[in-house]
Amino acid sequence: MTDMTKPSTPSRRRERFPGISTRAWEHPADRSALVSLRKLSGFDEVLKKLAGLVSERSVRLMFLATAVRASERQFPELYDMVRDAAYVLDLERVPDLYVTQDPAVNAMCIGMETPIIVVTTGLVELLDEEELRAVIGHEVGHAMSGHAVYRTMLLILTNIAARIAWLPLGNLAITAVITALKEWFRKAELSCDRAGLLAGQDLQASMRGLMKLAGGHNLAEMNVDAFLEQAEEYEKAGDLRDGVLKLLQVLPQTHPFAVVRVAKLKKWAESEEYRSILAGAYPRREDDPDTSVGEQWKAAADSYSRSVKESKDPLMGLLRDVAGGVGTVGGKLRDTFTGTRHSDED
Repeated sequence: MTDMTKPSTPSRRRERFPGISTRAWEHPADRSALVSLRKLSGFDEVLKKLAGLVSERSVRLMFLATAVRASERQFPELYDMVRDAAYVLDLERVPDLYVTQDPAVNAMCIGMETPIIVVTTGLVELLDEEELRAVIGHEVGHAMSGHAVYRTMLLILTNIAARIAWLPLGNLAITAVITALKEWFRKAELSCDRAGLLAGQDLQASMRGLMKLAGGHNLAEMNVDAFLEQAEEYEKAGDLRDGVLKLLQVLPQTHPFAVVRVAKLKKWAESEEYRSILAGAYPRREDDPDTSVGEQWKAAADSYSRSVKESKDPLMGLLRDVAGGVGTVGGKLRDTFTGTRHSDED
Protein backbone atom coordinates (compact mmCIF):
# COMPACT_ATOMS: atom_id res chain seq x y z
CA MET A 1 0.00 0.00 0.00
CA THR A 2 1.17 3.56 -0.64
CA ASP A 3 1.79 6.37 1.84
CA MET A 4 -1.55 7.17 3.49
CA THR A 5 -0.93 10.91 3.06
CA LYS A 6 -0.85 10.60 -0.72
CA PRO A 7 -3.85 10.26 -3.04
CA SER A 8 -4.44 6.66 -4.14
CA THR A 9 -4.19 7.25 -7.86
CA PRO A 10 -1.66 5.59 -10.15
CA SER A 11 1.21 7.73 -11.38
CA ARG A 12 0.73 6.26 -14.86
CA ARG A 13 -1.86 7.71 -17.19
CA ARG A 14 -5.09 5.79 -17.71
CA GLU A 15 -7.93 6.32 -20.11
CA ARG A 16 -11.38 7.38 -18.90
CA PHE A 17 -14.54 6.19 -20.66
CA PRO A 18 -17.28 8.84 -20.65
CA GLY A 19 -20.74 7.41 -21.36
CA ILE A 20 -19.47 3.85 -21.66
CA SER A 21 -22.11 1.14 -21.76
CA THR A 22 -21.66 -1.99 -19.71
CA ARG A 23 -22.04 -3.84 -23.02
CA ALA A 24 -18.42 -2.86 -23.67
CA TRP A 25 -17.09 -5.31 -21.10
CA GLU A 26 -19.87 -7.84 -20.73
CA HIS A 27 -19.11 -11.34 -21.98
CA PRO A 28 -21.45 -12.14 -24.93
CA ALA A 29 -23.32 -14.80 -22.92
CA ASP A 30 -23.77 -12.39 -20.01
CA ARG A 31 -24.70 -9.50 -22.29
CA SER A 32 -27.38 -11.42 -24.18
CA ALA A 33 -29.12 -12.36 -20.93
CA LEU A 34 -28.90 -8.84 -19.55
CA VAL A 35 -30.16 -7.16 -22.73
CA SER A 36 -33.14 -9.53 -22.76
CA LEU A 37 -33.97 -8.91 -19.10
CA ARG A 38 -33.68 -5.15 -19.50
CA LYS A 39 -36.40 -5.35 -22.13
CA LEU A 40 -38.81 -6.49 -19.38
CA SER A 41 -39.52 -2.84 -18.77
CA GLY A 42 -40.79 -2.06 -15.29
CA PHE A 43 -40.11 -5.42 -13.68
CA ASP A 44 -36.60 -4.47 -12.61
CA GLU A 45 -37.74 -1.13 -11.20
CA VAL A 46 -40.48 -2.77 -9.16
CA LEU A 47 -37.97 -5.30 -7.84
CA LYS A 48 -35.51 -2.55 -6.90
CA LYS A 49 -38.19 -0.61 -5.02
CA LEU A 50 -39.42 -3.66 -3.14
CA ALA A 51 -35.87 -4.66 -2.20
CA GLY A 52 -35.07 -1.10 -1.13
CA LEU A 53 -38.05 -1.03 1.24
CA VAL A 54 -37.00 -3.99 3.37
CA SER A 55 -34.09 -6.31 2.57
CA GLU A 56 -31.70 -3.69 1.25
CA ARG A 57 -32.29 -1.43 4.24
CA SER A 58 -31.62 -4.38 6.53
CA VAL A 59 -28.33 -5.24 4.81
CA ARG A 60 -27.17 -1.63 4.81
CA LEU A 61 -27.96 -1.22 8.52
CA MET A 62 -26.15 -4.45 9.35
CA PHE A 63 -22.92 -3.36 7.64
CA LEU A 64 -23.26 0.13 9.07
CA ALA A 65 -23.35 -1.48 12.52
CA THR A 66 -20.76 -4.25 12.11
CA ALA A 67 -18.21 -3.12 9.48
CA VAL A 68 -16.10 -0.04 8.75
CA ARG A 69 -17.31 2.29 5.99
CA ALA A 70 -14.49 3.65 3.85
CA SER A 71 -14.23 7.44 3.80
CA GLU A 72 -11.62 10.17 3.80
CA ARG A 73 -10.96 9.25 7.45
CA GLN A 74 -11.35 5.48 7.35
CA PHE A 75 -9.52 3.31 4.81
CA PRO A 76 -8.90 6.46 2.73
CA GLU A 77 -6.97 4.58 0.04
CA LEU A 78 -9.85 2.17 -0.55
CA TYR A 79 -12.21 5.14 -0.54
CA ASP A 80 -10.14 6.79 -3.25
CA MET A 81 -10.04 3.54 -5.24
CA VAL A 82 -13.80 3.12 -5.42
CA ARG A 83 -14.22 6.79 -6.40
CA ASP A 84 -11.47 6.37 -8.97
CA ALA A 85 -13.09 3.25 -10.49
CA ALA A 86 -16.41 5.08 -10.69
CA TYR A 87 -14.68 8.02 -12.38
CA VAL A 88 -12.90 5.86 -14.98
CA LEU A 89 -16.05 3.86 -15.79
CA ASP A 90 -18.23 7.00 -15.59
CA LEU A 91 -20.53 5.93 -12.76
CA GLU A 92 -22.07 9.05 -11.27
CA ARG A 93 -23.30 7.55 -7.99
CA VAL A 94 -20.29 6.09 -6.20
CA PRO A 95 -21.15 2.97 -4.18
CA ASP A 96 -20.36 2.94 -0.47
CA LEU A 97 -17.55 0.54 0.40
CA TYR A 98 -17.38 -1.38 3.68
CA VAL A 99 -14.50 -3.36 5.16
CA THR A 100 -15.60 -6.29 7.30
CA GLN A 101 -13.40 -8.28 9.68
CA ASP A 102 -13.11 -11.69 8.09
CA PRO A 103 -9.96 -13.70 7.33
CA ALA A 104 -11.68 -15.26 4.31
CA VAL A 105 -10.65 -13.57 1.07
CA ASN A 106 -13.79 -12.13 -0.50
CA ALA A 107 -15.40 -9.13 -2.13
CA MET A 108 -19.01 -8.63 -3.14
CA CYS A 109 -21.42 -6.11 -4.53
CA ILE A 110 -24.83 -6.35 -2.86
CA GLY A 111 -28.02 -4.35 -3.06
CA MET A 112 -30.16 -3.42 -6.01
CA GLU A 113 -31.49 0.10 -5.77
CA THR A 114 -28.35 1.40 -4.05
CA PRO A 115 -25.56 -1.18 -4.38
CA ILE A 116 -22.76 -1.32 -1.82
CA ILE A 117 -19.36 -2.98 -2.06
CA VAL A 118 -18.04 -5.11 0.78
CA VAL A 119 -14.46 -6.35 1.05
CA THR A 120 -12.99 -8.52 3.78
CA THR A 121 -9.87 -7.78 5.78
CA GLY A 122 -8.48 -11.02 4.35
CA LEU A 123 -8.69 -9.55 0.85
CA VAL A 124 -7.24 -6.16 1.87
CA GLU A 125 -4.28 -7.86 3.53
CA LEU A 126 -3.68 -10.22 0.61
CA LEU A 127 -3.58 -7.78 -2.31
CA ASP A 128 -1.39 -4.81 -3.15
CA GLU A 129 -2.75 -1.44 -4.24
CA GLU A 130 -3.05 -2.15 -7.96
CA GLU A 131 -4.52 -5.61 -7.37
CA LEU A 132 -7.11 -4.09 -5.04
CA ARG A 133 -7.90 -1.47 -7.68
CA ALA A 134 -8.76 -4.26 -10.13
CA VAL A 135 -10.98 -6.04 -7.58
CA ILE A 136 -12.85 -2.87 -6.71
CA GLY A 137 -13.29 -2.15 -10.44
CA HIS A 138 -14.68 -5.70 -10.75
CA GLU A 139 -17.30 -4.95 -8.07
CA VAL A 140 -18.15 -1.58 -9.62
CA GLY A 141 -18.73 -3.52 -12.84
CA HIS A 142 -21.28 -5.71 -11.03
CA ALA A 143 -23.03 -2.59 -9.75
CA MET A 144 -23.17 -0.99 -13.19
CA SER A 145 -24.36 -4.12 -14.98
CA GLY A 146 -27.09 -4.58 -12.39
CA HIS A 147 -26.15 -8.20 -11.84
CA ALA A 148 -27.73 -8.23 -8.36
CA VAL A 149 -31.04 -7.03 -9.80
CA TYR A 150 -31.24 -9.48 -12.67
CA ARG A 151 -29.88 -12.42 -10.70
CA THR A 152 -32.63 -11.81 -8.15
CA MET A 153 -35.22 -11.57 -10.92
CA LEU A 154 -34.18 -14.91 -12.34
CA LEU A 155 -34.00 -16.56 -8.93
CA ILE A 156 -37.57 -15.40 -8.23
CA LEU A 157 -38.68 -16.81 -11.57
CA THR A 158 -36.79 -20.02 -10.81
CA ASN A 159 -38.52 -20.37 -7.45
CA ILE A 160 -41.86 -19.95 -9.16
CA ALA A 161 -40.90 -22.48 -11.80
CA ALA A 162 -39.82 -24.91 -9.05
CA ARG A 163 -43.48 -25.39 -8.23
CA ILE A 164 -43.86 -27.43 -11.41
CA ALA A 165 -41.27 -29.91 -10.18
CA TRP A 166 -44.04 -32.38 -9.28
CA LEU A 167 -45.04 -32.59 -12.93
CA PRO A 168 -43.52 -35.29 -15.17
CA LEU A 169 -40.03 -34.07 -16.15
CA GLY A 170 -40.60 -30.97 -13.98
CA ASN A 171 -37.62 -31.65 -11.72
CA LEU A 172 -35.41 -32.22 -14.75
CA ALA A 173 -36.57 -28.90 -16.19
CA ILE A 174 -35.80 -26.94 -13.03
CA THR A 175 -32.37 -28.57 -12.77
CA ALA A 176 -31.65 -27.43 -16.31
CA VAL A 177 -32.72 -23.88 -15.42
CA ILE A 178 -30.46 -23.79 -12.34
CA THR A 179 -27.54 -25.14 -14.39
CA ALA A 180 -28.11 -22.41 -16.97
CA LEU A 181 -28.26 -19.77 -14.23
CA LYS A 182 -24.91 -20.86 -12.83
CA GLU A 183 -23.43 -20.72 -16.31
CA TRP A 184 -24.66 -17.14 -16.59
CA PHE A 185 -23.21 -16.30 -13.16
CA ARG A 186 -19.82 -17.62 -14.27
CA LYS A 187 -19.91 -15.50 -17.41
CA ALA A 188 -20.91 -12.47 -15.33
CA GLU A 189 -17.72 -12.95 -13.32
CA LEU A 190 -15.67 -12.95 -16.53
CA SER A 191 -17.47 -9.73 -17.53
CA CYS A 192 -16.49 -8.01 -14.31
CA ASP A 193 -12.89 -9.20 -14.52
CA ARG A 194 -12.87 -7.15 -17.71
CA ALA A 195 -14.43 -4.18 -15.90
CA GLY A 196 -11.69 -4.46 -13.29
CA LEU A 197 -9.06 -4.40 -16.00
CA LEU A 198 -10.63 -1.31 -17.58
CA ALA A 199 -10.70 0.40 -14.19
CA GLY A 200 -7.07 -0.36 -13.36
CA GLN A 201 -5.60 -0.80 -16.85
CA ASP A 202 -2.82 -2.96 -15.40
CA LEU A 203 -3.07 -6.50 -16.78
CA GLN A 204 -0.26 -7.84 -14.63
CA ALA A 205 -1.96 -6.57 -11.46
CA SER A 206 -5.29 -8.11 -12.50
CA MET A 207 -3.64 -11.46 -13.17
CA ARG A 208 -1.58 -11.33 -9.98
CA GLY A 209 -4.70 -10.73 -7.94
CA LEU A 210 -6.44 -13.75 -9.43
CA MET A 211 -3.31 -15.86 -8.90
CA LYS A 212 -3.20 -14.81 -5.24
CA LEU A 213 -6.81 -15.95 -4.84
CA ALA A 214 -5.53 -19.40 -5.75
CA GLY A 215 -2.14 -19.45 -4.02
CA GLY A 216 -2.09 -16.89 -1.22
CA HIS A 217 0.07 -13.91 -0.39
CA ASN A 218 3.59 -15.26 -0.96
CA LEU A 219 4.11 -13.63 -4.34
CA ALA A 220 7.87 -14.33 -4.28
CA GLU A 221 7.03 -18.03 -4.61
CA MET A 222 4.64 -17.58 -7.56
CA ASN A 223 4.94 -16.55 -11.18
CA VAL A 224 2.19 -15.31 -13.49
CA ASP A 225 3.72 -16.91 -16.58
CA ALA A 226 3.91 -20.27 -14.81
CA PHE A 227 0.29 -19.83 -13.70
CA LEU A 228 -0.71 -19.21 -17.32
CA GLU A 229 1.12 -22.42 -18.26
CA GLN A 230 -1.04 -24.16 -15.65
CA ALA A 231 -4.09 -22.70 -17.37
CA GLU A 232 -2.97 -24.12 -20.70
CA GLU A 233 -2.32 -27.53 -19.13
CA TYR A 234 -5.79 -27.45 -17.57
CA GLU A 235 -7.28 -26.53 -20.94
CA LYS A 236 -5.63 -29.45 -22.73
CA ALA A 237 -6.55 -31.83 -19.88
CA GLY A 238 -5.23 -35.18 -21.04
CA ASP A 239 -8.05 -37.16 -22.59
CA LEU A 240 -11.84 -37.34 -22.75
CA ARG A 241 -12.11 -38.59 -19.19
CA ASP A 242 -10.44 -35.41 -17.95
CA GLY A 243 -12.74 -33.32 -20.13
CA VAL A 244 -15.79 -34.97 -18.61
CA LEU A 245 -14.42 -34.56 -15.07
CA LYS A 246 -13.75 -30.85 -15.69
CA LEU A 247 -17.30 -30.38 -16.91
CA LEU A 248 -18.71 -32.11 -13.84
CA GLN A 249 -16.49 -30.03 -11.55
CA VAL A 250 -17.43 -26.69 -13.08
CA LEU A 251 -21.22 -27.17 -13.34
CA PRO A 252 -21.94 -26.53 -9.62
CA GLN A 253 -19.68 -23.46 -9.49
CA THR A 254 -20.87 -19.85 -9.53
CA HIS A 255 -17.35 -18.58 -10.34
CA PRO A 256 -14.93 -19.82 -13.00
CA PHE A 257 -11.75 -21.42 -11.70
CA ALA A 258 -8.81 -19.07 -11.10
CA VAL A 259 -6.60 -20.38 -13.93
CA VAL A 260 -9.51 -20.05 -16.36
CA ARG A 261 -10.17 -16.46 -15.29
CA VAL A 262 -6.52 -15.48 -15.75
CA ALA A 263 -6.32 -17.07 -19.20
CA LYS A 264 -9.63 -15.54 -20.36
CA LEU A 265 -8.67 -12.09 -19.11
CA LYS A 266 -5.27 -12.18 -20.80
CA LYS A 267 -6.89 -13.24 -24.06
CA TRP A 268 -9.38 -10.36 -23.88
CA ALA A 269 -6.62 -7.88 -23.00
CA GLU A 270 -4.83 -8.89 -26.20
CA SER A 271 -7.96 -8.56 -28.33
CA GLU A 272 -8.94 -5.84 -30.78
CA GLU A 273 -12.06 -5.25 -28.67
CA TYR A 274 -9.99 -4.14 -25.67
CA ARG A 275 -7.70 -1.99 -27.79
CA SER A 276 -10.71 -0.30 -29.38
CA ILE A 277 -12.18 0.53 -25.97
CA LEU A 278 -8.90 2.12 -24.87
CA ALA A 279 -8.90 4.11 -28.10
CA GLY A 280 -12.38 5.47 -27.32
CA ALA A 281 -14.40 3.27 -29.70
CA TYR A 282 -16.88 1.56 -27.38
CA PRO A 283 -20.66 1.09 -27.04
CA ARG A 284 -22.39 4.08 -25.48
CA ARG A 285 -25.04 4.10 -22.77
CA GLU A 286 -27.29 6.32 -24.87
CA ASP A 287 -27.62 3.51 -27.41
CA ASP A 288 -28.60 0.82 -24.90
CA PRO A 289 -32.38 1.10 -25.52
CA ASP A 290 -31.89 0.37 -29.23
CA THR A 291 -29.79 -2.75 -28.68
CA SER A 292 -31.19 -5.77 -30.52
CA VAL A 293 -31.92 -8.80 -28.37
CA GLY A 294 -31.58 -11.06 -31.42
CA GLU A 295 -28.15 -9.69 -32.28
CA GLN A 296 -26.94 -10.23 -28.71
CA TRP A 297 -28.14 -13.84 -28.63
CA LYS A 298 -26.43 -14.42 -31.97
CA ALA A 299 -23.22 -12.95 -30.54
CA ALA A 300 -23.52 -15.29 -27.55
CA ALA A 301 -24.03 -18.30 -29.81
CA ASP A 302 -21.06 -17.25 -31.93
CA SER A 303 -18.96 -16.90 -28.77
CA TYR A 304 -19.78 -20.43 -27.61
CA SER A 305 -19.17 -21.77 -31.10
CA ARG A 306 -15.80 -20.05 -31.26
CA SER A 307 -14.89 -21.39 -27.80
CA VAL A 308 -15.58 -24.95 -28.92
CA LYS A 309 -13.68 -24.43 -32.16
CA GLU A 310 -10.59 -22.94 -30.48
CA SER A 311 -10.56 -25.13 -27.38
CA LYS A 312 -7.81 -27.68 -26.86
CA ASP A 313 -9.98 -29.66 -24.46
CA PRO A 314 -10.50 -33.25 -25.68
CA LEU A 315 -14.21 -33.11 -24.85
CA MET A 316 -14.61 -29.98 -26.95
CA GLY A 317 -12.73 -31.78 -29.71
CA LEU A 318 -15.33 -34.52 -29.54
CA LEU A 319 -18.09 -31.93 -29.86
CA ARG A 320 -16.35 -30.56 -32.94
CA ASP A 321 -16.31 -34.08 -34.38
CA VAL A 322 -20.02 -34.46 -33.68
CA ALA A 323 -20.76 -31.13 -35.33
CA GLY A 324 -18.69 -32.18 -38.31
CA GLY A 325 -20.51 -35.47 -38.66
CA VAL A 326 -17.51 -37.66 -37.94
CA GLY A 327 -18.57 -41.30 -37.74
CA THR A 328 -15.85 -42.46 -35.36
CA VAL A 329 -17.14 -40.64 -32.27
CA GLY A 330 -18.49 -43.82 -30.72
CA GLY A 331 -15.18 -45.53 -31.26
CA LYS A 332 -13.32 -42.68 -29.61
CA LEU A 333 -15.54 -42.86 -26.55
CA ARG A 334 -15.20 -46.66 -26.39
CA ASP A 335 -11.41 -46.54 -26.69
CA THR A 336 -11.06 -43.81 -24.09
CA PHE A 337 -13.25 -45.24 -21.38
CA THR A 338 -12.24 -48.89 -21.86
CA GLY A 339 -8.57 -48.21 -22.40
CA THR A 340 -8.55 -50.30 -25.60
CA ARG A 341 -7.41 -49.59 -29.11
CA HIS A 342 -9.09 -50.83 -32.27
CA SER A 343 -7.87 -50.95 -35.80
CA ASP A 344 -9.64 -49.13 -38.58
CA GLU A 345 -11.08 -52.44 -39.78
CA ASP A 346 -12.96 -53.14 -36.53
